[in-house]
Amino acid sequence: MNRKPNPAASSAELRGHAEARLRKGKSNQRSGVGDPKSEADPRRLLHELQVHQVELEMQNAELQDARNRMEILLEKYTDLYDFAPVGYFSVDEQGRILEANLMGAALLGVERSLLINRRLPRFVAPASQPVFEAFLERVFAGTGKQVCEAALLRGDARVGFHGSCAISVSGPPKWCRVAVSDITSVKQAEEAQARMEALAVANRELRREIDRRQEVEKSLRKSEQHYSRLLEQSRQMQEQLRLLSRQVLSTQEEERKKISRELHDVIAQTLTGINVGLAALKKGATSNTRGLERSIARTQRLVQQSVDIVHQFARKLRPTMLDDLGLIPALHTFMKRFRAETGIRVSLSAFAAVEQLHGDKRTVLYRVAQEALTNVARHARASRAEVKLQKLEGAVCMTITDDGKGFHTEGVVRAKKAKRLGLLGMRERLEIVGGNFTVTSAPGKGTTVLAQVPLIDPTPGEGEPH
Repeated sequence: MNRKPNPAASSAELRGHAEARLRKGKSNQRSGVGDPKSEADPRRLLHELQVHQVELEMQNAELQDARNRMEILLEKYTDLYDFAPVGYFSVDEQGRILEANLMGAALLGVERSLLINRRLPRFVAPASQPVFEAFLERVFAGTGKQVCEAALLRGDARVGFHGSCAISVSGPPKWCRVAVSDITSVKQAEEAQARMEALAVANRELRREIDRRQEVEKSLRKSEQHYSRLLEQSRQMQEQLRLLSRQVLSTQEEERKKISRELHDVIAQTLTGINVGLAALKKGATSNTRGLERSIARTQRLVQQSVDIVHQFARKLRPTMLDDLGLIPALHTFMKRFRAETGIRVSLSAFAAVEQLHGDKRTVLYRVAQEALTNVARHARASRAEVKLQKLEGAVCMTITDDGKGFHTEGVVRAKKAKRLGLLGMRERLEIVGGNFTVTSAPGKGTTVLAQVPLIDPTPGEGEPH
């Protein structure tokens, strides 16, 4: 840019030069050269012309100074207007673009010269056009500074949200200045913030859902473990039932074989002897009276033996004394026979109220005592056993103890041989009537069998079938 002369200095020099010349002219007039009257008018005219010339030179200098200042301001304004980071548009009432800066043309993607007289709403996205039209109406209505947000199009492509601010400028014709700034990043940041907040809410919900599902999973694992234990118990019980069923069938078959053998070997032979004796009596009834008496006596003895054998079978299958006289007499009779057959001393202590038990419970206690003492005779190698019946907290407690060799109870419980079936049978009998069964034993310390049955019959569903 060229260096401009100092306008203030030039005006001062001109004024000083004019004043000096005027003072010089006045001094010449006072010197009296020539005729004053004849020279007065030309000198006055010259003086006036000189003054006008000075005034014109001063005005010209002032205009030059004003023009220089305007050029500087225009240059600054042009730089600020064209290279501003905001798009500026001058728009009339019809929305036509009267002027635009470089940033405005860049925002619309159109050369600045081609924007003139084109409607600015054309570059607004269809969804935002009603908002932008209303914005321009408010601007030209003179309601002050107006602001709106709209999506502008760069050519035919949507480029994002822009914020617009406009102030109406009066004058014929009416127009306004619209400032447009790209707020796409701001909108994206707001959307990102909204998404982050939504994600945070979703994460909290997900965390709660995860916690809830972990609790459900934990409870499911507990339930699974519980049901696994129940399933294992069920399998063990099924195995026990299968073993008991086989034992029952085996025992029934053994009993049938034993009864069949006894009937064939004892009762059949006795009855055959009776039949032979009766035939002999028939032949010798008329000839030998004394021999007839001896034959009758021998036949009577055979009949009595048959009756005794039948009674023994009946007692083994079901002791009638248990139904007729009660539990205590039945146990006394069994234990007396047990001592006679095994040589093991056995004692009984009981209380009279035990006979008030239901018949099924008395039968169960009798069978448990019978099985326990049978096990003592088979396995314990004991010399003494004791049976006690006591009343304890609404239940009848029967304890069978011996001084035998004892055993490891865990090994017997895990065993799959027939030696555990007697214990399982006793347990099953007691559970049918709502009772409990335990066995305590150790090697060299004998064995204690404990059986408990309730005095009062349980209600249906609490242990006894109905």
